Amino acid sequence: MAERLFLSPPHMGGNERRYIDEVFASNYIAPLGAFVDRFEKAVCDFTGAKAAAATSSGTAAIHLALRLVGIEEGDKVLASTFTFIGSVAPILYQKAEPIFVDSDDSWNADPKLVEAAIAKERPKAFVLTHLYGQSAKVDEIVEICDRYGVALIEDAAESLGATLNGRHAGTFGRFGIYSFNGNKIITTSGGGMLVSDNVAAIERAKKLATQAREPAPWYQHEELGYNYRMSNVLAAIGVGQMEVLPERIEKKRKIFEWYKEALDEAEEIEWMPEIPGSLGNRWLTTLTFKRSDPLKIIEALEAANIESRPLWKPMHLQPLFNGAKIYGGTISERLFATGICLPSGTAMTRSDVDRVTSIVRRHAI
Repeated sequence: MAERLFLSPPHMGGNERRYIDEVFASNYIAPLGAFVDRFEKAVCDFTGAKAAAATSSGTAAIHLALRLVGIEEGDKVLASTFTFIGSVAPILYQKAEPIFVDSDDSWNADPKLVEAAIAKERPKAFVLTHLYGQSAKVDEIVEICDRYGVALIEDAAESLGATLNGRHAGTFGRFGIYSFNGNKIITTSGGGMLVSDNVAAIERAKKLATQAREPAPWYQHEELGYNYRMSNVLAAIGVGQMEVLPERIEKKRKIFEWYKEALDEAEEIEWMPEIPGSLGNRWLTTLTFKRSDPLKIIEALEAANIESRPLWKPMHLQPLFNGAKIYGGTISERLFATGICLPSGTAMTRSDVDRVTSIVRRHAI
């Protein structure tokens, strides 16, 4: 059996182990520490955000953002339906009502549907996902949210390094979040980051993420908080990973081009588009088939020891959200039924891509 090709495995840059050794030498094997500060600064320097809070996960960062914009029980929160559960579960943590909005031809949220949903439902916030490393039409969506007084929270978990008109995804709204899960473009094994230009709000997020402890000699707690901060050890990995992020984006985009060169002649295939003015990180190479069954192609790839997976199952189709309102729905449903994610690890070679594409060509109609 040939060596397994994973979908998007971790790829260390070289300095991560040295930084971890520094943490061990300091014996600061704990939440917070010097490397947490360094990691937060590195993300701010890269994205242009004014402040950042390193968290235990991207989901935790979204939960904190919802707390910060005042989401409470019974409030309405709009969300992209074509996304991962981590984007939406925090809405339920706050006992709020999720309302879903469909995609347009960009695969990301449709601004027209966003405005229709906001005008009718009057939600307090919108959790917008930047999908598969591509920026959504966030400039249009910011204008809509500002006009109606809706707090925009950008789920850029998959899209660190993606830009629209030179500005980073995650820095348009009131809050943005990034994920450093093991399969993301860079990783700390698990972790996230909350960013904002509101420095005071980020300081409050840090308090909430540290069990909302008050400044007292004893452990004083006057409101509900969480154990959501990142450890110094994981942050040391993050500092090393940030050093190679530009290289990782370049390689992800190169891998996409390799796939496109190998498969572009197939009229059967359509690729996730890159909207005008944007530059995606191409976290995963994703495509849809006009006639072929993606599950059969996934099975054929698995038989060759190659990991792949379907596109996200829309949230409005998930049993957890039975009965939730959805504006639109047919586009994300079609994408889910016809799409596939191909291996996109940044250590892949051209021959690895050829190994994948030979199987795709063989089994696609």
